[in-house]
Amino acid sequence: MTDSTTVASHRPASLHLGALFTILSALGFASMDAMSKLLVRDYAISQTLWIRYAVFTLFALLIARRSGVRRTFRSRRPWLQAARSLLGLVENGIFVLAFLYLPLADTHAVAATSPLIVVALSTLFLHERPDLRRWLAVAAAFAGVLLIIRPGFQTLSWPLLLPLGGALLWAIYQMLIRVCAGYDRPETTLLWTAWVGFAATSFIGPWQWHTPDATAWALLAGVALLGSLSHYALIKALDYAAAGAIQPYSYFLLVFAALLGVLVFGDIPDAWTITGAAIVVLSGLYTWRRDRIA
Repeated sequence: MTDSTTVASHRPASLHLGALFTILSALGFASMDAMSKLLVRDYAISQTLWIRYAVFTLFALLIARRSGVRRTFRSRRPWLQAARSLLGLVENGIFVLAFLYLPLADTHAVAATSPLIVVALSTLFLHERPDLRRWLAVAAAFAGVLLIIRPGFQTLSWPLLLPLGGALLWAIYQMLIRVCAGYDRPETTLLWTAWVGFAATSFIGPWQWHTPDATAWALLAGVALLGSLSHYALIKALDYAAAGAIQPYSYFLLVFAALLGVLVFGDIPDAWTITGAAIVVLSGLYTWRRDRIA
């Protein structure tokens, strides 16, 4: 268990900036996931992750050049950074695998349990104390998620366990980012995330190589770029705000995924999905509005 003073961010707290970066990361992750779903049907998961982390590493090195790569790479908690990065890699692989079996919106509907897990874990391990308003906002958003799930899942099948397990890992991953923010700068966390993922996937990715065509190369480039920008946005969000405070805004990921499901895969949402999505958005906006007043 970590003392609350230890995990304080290097930057002055700003929930507004934390919320903005969270929403931007949600849009990027949803777009990346749509592209990954198109790729996973024809290409190995290890190959797509390898290319993604290769570009991610180049992106992180460019960011690190401003302060010096060696200086940026130097971490006060290297083992924590390494473990967090490997956890993120496993979580990414689980979600890409889920896209092979489940629709995009359904996967994110199950994964939307992650914000509740984050709020609970932040209370237990980071000594963050979400107020009643924030708990109610998260609960309302989760109720919206239940409306989306209700008509779609008649029976429980094993692929549904994939996004559920991924949600748990994603929650822990966000918590560890917040812990790392108390020791290292966001650029350090970004660099460790990139190179550890690239090093790990390099043991598998090249051996499952299948030469992409032009369309696949474009999708792979999009996945890599969006993944890099989205991770950086999330790290910045958790550097500005407490992990529990930004969770209502994480539900925008579900809304973006549903929209992309319509545009890319032709999955038209029904009345339950639209109602649930509206509740999700309104709960996030309500929290933002109340925090601005406060």
